Amino acid sequence: MNRYIQENSEQNPDKQDGKEPSLVEKIQQLGSTNVPQLSQDSRIHCLTIIGQIEGHIQLPPQNKTTKYEHVIPQIVAIEQNPKIEGLLIVLNTVGGDVEAGLAIAEMLASLSKPTVSIVLGGGHSIGVPIAVSCDYSFIAETATMTIHPVRLTGLVIGVPQTFEYLDKMQDRVVNFVTKHSNITEEKFKELMFSKGNLTRDIGTNVVGNDAVQYGLIDGVGGVGQAIMKLNELIGKDKGNEEEKMLQ
Repeated sequence: MNRYIQENSEQNPDKQDGKEPSLVEKIQQLGSTNVPQLSQDSRIHCLTIIGQIEGHIQLPPQNKTTKYEHVIPQIVAIEQNPKIEGLLIVLNTVGGDVEAGLAIAEMLASLSKPTVSIVLGGGHSIGVPIAVSCDYSFIAETATMTIHPVRLTGLVIGVPQTFEYLDKMQDRVVNFVTKHSNITEEKFKELMFSKGNLTRDIGTNVVGNDAVQYGLIDGVGGVGQAIMKLNELIGKDKGNEEEKMLQ
């Protein structure tokens, strides 16, 4: 037995040092023998917004979530890292906490580095402001975005102040989306309060090309187009910096 352990360690020296996982570990962790390697010199960072956006209340462990306390420090680190020149946001989310989603969207909108977002599968509810917060946005042809009024779960106190608070929160979402996209406030509210589009609910389910026609998203495309656009924005950003230095 000791001889086998010694021979195994000699054949896989990197496994002990933690440099590269063994073939068995690759299959167990990723279901594949070939793991794509991210270059150390890559100037683009990819940030994923998946599942349900978790806010102040912790969701059950079986839920796939994006925790805002994990995302916010990453965005700060991206802004401070000189090696990262552009950020790609990949969304496949059902929405979630309104304030947490708006916080992430505001941070992305305030980044000084070029940003591109791509909606794959779905960018529903509060995922809409995150999708439009970037410099340029893409949506897959089959992807969808659900636009609906702000809702509350749990105990709701039936007083005028509660409805006023809901109305103000909804205005925050509407103002942010219309400010960071080409859709008008009237059209966005029309989609938000539409009846009959969603079964027994209020709102609209917008698919790929329709999102572009409404002015909500900039273009239809996939990962390739998103990275090409991001490289283009990075090139323009570098050109502007050189001009400032010359002046």
